[in-house]
Amino acid sequence: MHDRTDHNRFAAQFAERLAAQDFVATRVSEIAAFEQKAKGETTRKPKRTPSPVRTAPAASVAQQEQPAMSSNGSNVISLLQPAVSSSAYLKMGALGFQGGGKTLTSALMLIGLYHHTLKMGLHDGTKPVAMFDTEKGSDWLINIFRKANVPFVVAKRKAFADLLNVMDDAEANAFALLIDSMTHPWRELVESYLRKKERSYLAMDDWGYLKGEHGWQKFTDRFVNSKLHIVMAGRAGHEYENYVEDGRKKMEKVGTKMKTEGETGYEPDLLVLMEQIEDLRSGKIVHRATVQKDRSALIDGKTFDFASYDVEGNALPVDVMVRQTFNAFLPHVQCLALGSQHIGVGSTGDSQHLLKTEKRDWTPVQREICIDEIQTLIALHYPSQSAEDKKNKLKAILKHFDATWTEIEKVMPLPDLRAGYDSLHQDLEGKPSKYGTAIRQDATAAAAVLDDALPDFAAAAG
Repeated sequence: MHDRTDHNRFAAQFAERLAAQDFVATRVSEIAAFEQKAKGETTRKPKRTPSPVRTAPAASVAQQEQPAMSSNGSNVISLLQPAVSSSAYLKMGALGFQGGGKTLTSALMLIGLYHHTLKMGLHDGTKPVAMFDTEKGSDWLINIFRKANVPFVVAKRKAFADLLNVMDDAEANAFALLIDSMTHPWRELVESYLRKKERSYLAMDDWGYLKGEHGWQKFTDRFVNSKLHIVMAGRAGHEYENYVEDGRKKMEKVGTKMKTEGETGYEPDLLVLMEQIEDLRSGKIVHRATVQKDRSALIDGKTFDFASYDVEGNALPVDVMVRQTFNAFLPHVQCLALGSQHIGVGSTGDSQHLLKTEKRDWTPVQREICIDEIQTLIALHYPSQSAEDKKNKLKAILKHFDATWTEIEKVMPLPDLRAGYDSLHQDLEGKPSKYGTAIRQDATAAAAVLDDALPDFAAAAG
């Protein structure tokens, strides 16, 4: 008997939690809709659809799967899932100064990856390697791709918008994408923004837009989440920090980064610095790759020297150059889940429902409400389209608002709208509006604050 009582009590508590979950979901939806309206994104009143009340029969509760529980015991949808490797595509960055070899190394890496995955049976060899070329470097890669028997297509553009379109096109139709150089699309985005604003300088507030979801983030989201191998190459620049020595401010070089949006270097899983190293005695030059970042940690910090000529000064065959480049970074590639489903980072949804709506955010909605009240009141008293009613409407607007309708609708402040509506309401309805009491209280308080009459010193002295 005792067990059955406990069983029924648990069933009732479980049903209550389910009902509470429905109520909370409905309220969250209503709050989100209100905040959308407050931002002017919609003018349609959200329609509340009652959620069906769910009950859990006492006899079947034991067979039901329990909902995920948070640490405080509330019902939540669990975002945590068993960890699996879901990085199925190479996301690599290469930076360097002029002559460092970033373009050639990036191309050789993708050629090596192409043949590696072809041997694994992950593609049929018909899709090309695509290149977004801002420096006409593709002209010098055509022969290399031809000798490697890899199809090669190019878009010679610089615009940030073109880069986004090429990324979408390549994801659908190409094996991989080489972007060279990342520096130009970022500069073009900034220049386009300035032209759009008709300015020659950037203010502090502009950076939030340029870096955010309407700007550079459109690239980073695609880079991380696209089902496409991507290597982006960019020009290198020095990083400096200020310090004080002997009371004087000085600057020192502390590192190297890609010349593009400041946080782009955080996106690749493999980031390589390319440098040209010259042996002053022999006059020979090698291209040195320093792994600045490797998420697998297998080659992080390692350096590799790539030669283009043999000891006798003869140019190395393309397959040899591909092999030495690809083998250097092969440990990282072997950690990728090649051929599996690629799951990036969720970029949808937000946390607006957690944020408190400030009073100042209500103003657009309150203006909209008041304008609707004005229109409704005028329509009730002057309902026809006759010349007389039209004339009376205009007279009423001018009398109580001293403005045209466009001014009322577009720019008139909320207090003036409410004061005009109250005056109009008293004129047409013969009584104050719902705003009347508050308006009079504000006026009384203002008069008290602004009372500049001199005190009666004579009466006080008597």
